[in-house]
Amino acid sequence: MDPKAVKSDLVPILDFGSQYTHLITRRIRSLSVFSLCISGTSPLSTITSLNPKVVILSGGPHSVHADNSPSFADGFVEWAQSNGVFVLGICYGLHLLVQRLGGEVRVGEKQEYGRMEIEVEKSCGILGGKVGDRQVVWMSHGDEAATLPNGFEVVARSQQGAVAAVEDKYRRFFGLQYHPEVTHSPEGMETLRSFLFEVCGVNAGWKMEDVMDEEIKVINNMVGPDDHVICALSGGVDSTVAATLVHKAIGDRLHCVFVDNGLLRYKERERVMETFERDLHLPVTCVDVTEQFLSKLKGVVDPELKRKIIGKEFICVFDAFAKELENNLGKKPVFFVQGTLYPDVIESCPPPGTGRTHSHTIKSHHNVGGLPKDMKLKLIEPLKLLFKDEVLQLGRILTVPYSFLKRHPFPGPGLAVRVLGDVTEGNALDTLRQVLF
Repeated sequence: MDPKAVKSDLVPILDFGSQYTHLITRRIRSLSVFSLCISGTSPLSTITSLNPKVVILSGGPHSVHADNSPSFADGFVEWAQSNGVFVLGICYGLHLLVQRLGGEVRVGEKQEYGRMEIEVEKSCGILGGKVGDRQVVWMSHGDEAATLPNGFEVVARSQQGAVAAVEDKYRRFFGLQYHPEVTHSPEGMETLRSFLFEVCGVNAGWKMEDVMDEEIKVINNMVGPDDHVICALSGGVDSTVAATLVHKAIGDRLHCVFVDNGLLRYKERERVMETFERDLHLPVTCVDVTEQFLSKLKGVVDPELKRKIIGKEFICVFDAFAKELENNLGKKPVFFVQGTLYPDVIESCPPPGTGRTHSHTIKSHHNVGGLPKDMKLKLIEPLKLLFKDEVLQLGRILTVPYSFLKRHPFPGPGLAVRVLGDVTEGNALDTLRQVLF
């Protein structure tokens, strides 16, 4: 999907490491406005290329006074002002705006965390309502805006007297000290809606039908008229929707493979193959490589090592399938379809300002960063800008059976990571299958 081709105004979120950043993106998309999360330290050219009407600066765990604290690119404020772009800073994003525009940010006399009540001091501001109105919000900050830049007005304060909302309507700069995107701020969604539509005049024209049509165009532009494509099907929602979308674009030049690695749930193979062939009419080849996988996993107990081994073996299977397909077609397949989702992409990127090139690994994601550099196939990731609920919407539009859309997630490592020890010892896998059935 090309962000520049969407029919609504695009609202990029500059991510400064807040755990809530993805929620801002989801809340805005739920209003039928397309939103993307990009690094807060992105070059100015990256932001301007999106031609946004609104830019939102996320919160983050940093202090603007700390060494190497992340910030937006030089020239961002001047560009926004000269082009009439609305800017909303949330928490740390507010502090960045205040500091860059000549105000003062200092350590709060009373740091505010958790549930807090704020009171409106200026009617018809970013919060709407009238003077004296109160609402409950969720705070999470140690620093505060002590002195506002010229042209800014206080819209609301917390019950402790700290600045809670500010605006400079003339220059189109706005700030919230709290997090409107979380459910702990009950009126936060209405604040975002009012800001986008009433203050900024954003066009809400983003629809999943348009996403489908645009992605089909993208796939057709990527895949040549004689190119062939491989897709690994697990029977889960992501790979099924991805395969159905690609099949709609290129037809039977898509070649799907379902891998029985001996780590599937009870009767999984029979159920998914029947549905693929009967309901979806997808061209699917089933390969049984149980012995190959279990031999590689023999004696392995560490779950992260299991994931790595399984990921590597999957690639070997796909490579072998591609070679067999090449022999049958007389030409090499060119592309490989993967059901990467937007959260996979976000979670695999380190937050800015950490000084690290990689975040600490909680667990490796089987859809991101697991492909070897020498892989001969190019990736098609038709869902990589979508959240799970959006994939379900797309699946319904593509008439994917409800039984598939409601399937419980079952990632590639399968039963291997649910067995605490060696999966080949005794009858561990069969016992687990019966328990989970």
